Order: sequence, then C-alpha cells, then structure tokens
Amino acid sequence: MAIHITGDDAADQVLTESPFALLVGMMLDQQYPMEHAFRGPAKVLDRFGSFEPAAIAAAEPEAFASLCATPPAIHRFPGSMAARMQEVARIVEDTYGGDAARIWTEAADAKDLMKRVQALPGFGKQKAQIFVTLLAKQLGVRPEGWEQQVGAYSEEGYRSVADVVDPASLQKVRDHKKQMKAAAKAAR
Repeated sequence: MAIHITGDDAADQVLTESPFALLVGMMLDQQYPMEHAFRGPAKVLDRFGSFEPAAIAAAEPEAFASLCATPPAIHRFPGSMAARMQEVARIVEDTYGGDAARIWTEAADAKDLMKRVQALPGFGKQKAQIFVTLLAKQLGVRPEGWEQQVGAYSEEGYRSVADVVDPASLQKVRDHKKQMKAAAKAAR
C-alpha cells in the first residue's frame, strides 16, 4: 500500500519503500508540520545518497548534521534531529539487523510493539500510539490487542498522521489539531 502523507510523490515513495524512512518520518514529526517532517527522509536520501540505517549510523556526526541543516533543513532543529536519526539508525542496525520493519513484524503482540517503539529515541507513549495506529491503518499491521494499546487513535476520524491519505484528510487532521489546541487554551 502506498503512503500519501507529504504531498510530494517522490517523498511519499521513499516512505512507501523504506520502513526505516517511515519510522524516521514519525520521529521527525514533532514541533514541525507533519508533511514536512515526513519529507525529511527523502531530503536525506537526495543529499546523502542512501537511507540505509548502517550508512546513516556510520556517518560522521558533524558532516551528517550539516547535511541535515542544509536548506531546506530536515527539521526546525536539524542538528538535534540528525543526532537522534543516527541514534535510531544504530538501534535499528544493532537490534534489528538493519531492518526497521522487524520492529513490528517480529513483535509478539501490540503491547510488545508499543514497548519496542517507545524504546526508540523521540518516541514517547503518545507518539508510539500514533505510529502503531499508522502501521495498522496505512499498512494493515494489526498485532493482537492493537486497538487497546492505541486508544482513541484507533477510532474513525482525523486525529493524527495515521489518518492522512490525501490532501483532504491532511486538512481534516489539521482542523482537528487546531480545535484541540483551542480547547486546551480555553481550559486554562
């Protein structure tokens, strides 16, 4: 199944073809517009020539950070995100033999999958829930008990990047996030 998050066919193709790119896109999705975050892996691939975890993990940190900061940067905090990306790459390489998909294909159940994702840098509980929902909704990865692990994210609606399949659904997710921020602000 093809991923359609970024609004850029080439960037979406990188996400579709590379489980590691999808994982990194989710890692980059914080304090930055989601479609731009998910374009980060394609930018790295274009500039670095590879998006293999082993190559990224082995890259010289300062040179890799510089590559990530080249305009347009991969994130509003390119240096810290470059370091985090290299750390995720090392974990994928060392723990999963360079195959990010093993994080979800070898999980015993949804609880184990949540534990595996939360063990990665940049993945707290909420982000792990969103990523597990993305795997379920976009890729059909539904380990036993996934709905219980992700809560409201598994419901129908437009809550997160897991619900983005086209420009219209992206706008609905943005509208939902805007409403949630307004409600939180009003509650203060």
